[in-house]
Amino acid sequence: MTSKRTALITGASRGIGKAIYDALAQTGLYAIFAPTHEDMNLSDPESIERYMQNIPEIEVLVNNAGINILEAVDEVDDDSLRQMMSVNLEGPLRIIRRVVPQMKSQQYGRIINISSIWGVRSKELRVLYSMTKFGLNGVTKALARELGSYNVLVNSVCPGYVNTEMTRKNVPPNEREIIEKTIPLGRFAEPEEIARFTKFLISDENTYITGQTLVIDGGFLA
Repeated sequence: MTSKRTALITGASRGIGKAIYDALAQTGLYAIFAPTHEDMNLSDPESIERYMQNIPEIEVLVNNAGINILEAVDEVDDDSLRQMMSVNLEGPLRIIRRVVPQMKSQQYGRIINISSIWGVRSKELRVLYSMTKFGLNGVTKALARELGSYNVLVNSVCPGYVNTEMTRKNVPPNEREIIEKTIPLGRFAEPEEIARFTKFLISDENTYITGQTLVIDGGFLA
């Protein structure tokens, strides 16, 4: 490869997204675009289009940005429903729609959707989150079949509990100790562990993995 591949990572300011950004940047192989919320608001189709019009054609896409509103189903209001759908599912699909024509034209592309274990199974108060993450995994599978003949590989990475700022904020230490006892490896993942695997899926070393919902959870769902 004589020039850097263009990569777009959403939600790269912290947590898993930042770890993926750092992992790709360290290789020196990618020209990385990492929009802030102000640069590209995933809940605003016009904002997405404006941003995409002002960057080069993208060869590698990591849909990482997402939100998690925890509500019982009989407490879900229309605002929460719209926000979760637009940020977690519709926004990523709009970006994919924008980058795929060039990927097809050049017979190369890598798309990673950062999903969740709650897109493989679920639990209470996760009706909105699981709806969007199961949906994102469905997008992955459908596009893997649709785009395979163009050498565009599409996969979902589904982290379990990860030691991020958001997790530390939402999971009290005593609850974390309880959760860790249910994980065979006995600990939360570090963001860098998710990033290393994502980097492999993006790289030219991956030539045959596509359409997969790949769980990284320390054995939690085993």
